[in-house]
Amino acid sequence: MLAALGRCAGGALLLAVLTGSALAEGEGGLQPARNDIHNTASLQRGARNFINYCSGCHSAQFVRYNRIGADLMIPDASLRANLMFNPGAKLADTLHSAMPEADAKNWFGKPPPDLSLMARARGTDYIYNYLKGFYLDPSRPTGVNNTVLKSTAMPDVLVNLRGEQKAVFRTVTLRTDEGKEYQEQQFDKFEIGAPGTLNAEQFDDFVRDTVNFVQYMGEPVQAKRERLGVWVVLFLILFTLFAYLLYKDYWREVD
Repeated sequence: MLAALGRCAGGALLLAVLTGSALAEGEGGLQPARNDIHNTASLQRGARNFINYCSGCHSAQFVRYNRIGADLMIPDASLRANLMFNPGAKLADTLHSAMPEADAKNWFGKPPPDLSLMARARGTDYIYNYLKGFYLDPSRPTGVNNTVLKSTAMPDVLVNLRGEQKAVFRTVTLRTDEGKEYQEQQFDKFEIGAPGTLNAEQFDDFVRDTVNFVQYMGEPVQAKRERLGVWVVLFLILFTLFAYLLYKDYWREVD
């Protein structure tokens, strides 16, 4: 069980489905992920991150290994050596979770969600901030909470990379619509405790690459579609110019 959870960096996303999404009180918005779906190197690193940290709990049943290899320019030999850990897996297989469904129901109450369309459902900014938002909370069963999804039941599976962090809250006074004052705790900032194996910039890049790959899975043809769109727009501009010149030449003779 612990081994499966340890590989599940994307497992934090499970709670978005199990308990619903909610921004931390007073957070005031999400930091932009700024991932680049056209960055092939980032997508390759994101694929590595997903396989090593997410696929232990989550599947991506709409994406096949050979499609990933073709889109991200990963040779079949590298796919097999670095992304396909199941000895019986085939290049045409989709990305299945390594967690048995019976165990998932026992541990979480329901199987972790398929992540193929998670970026389209939640948005890349949500996933980016969610993976970065864990902080120590001794009152929680797992010892952590999350600034994006309060009372999350998932452990901080990226803690060894980022390190432990504490959340600092401030007390603010607010008013109801009826004018009655009340106080609540609002998130202010993080304080880093025990360091991880990555510094802050490296960890941000790690999460960004992972989010980039999750976005890619939601629409593998997105980058190709956008590149094709540029040529289509250029064609329409040239065609419009040609049509206009033809129109001017035609009416010049009529006049």
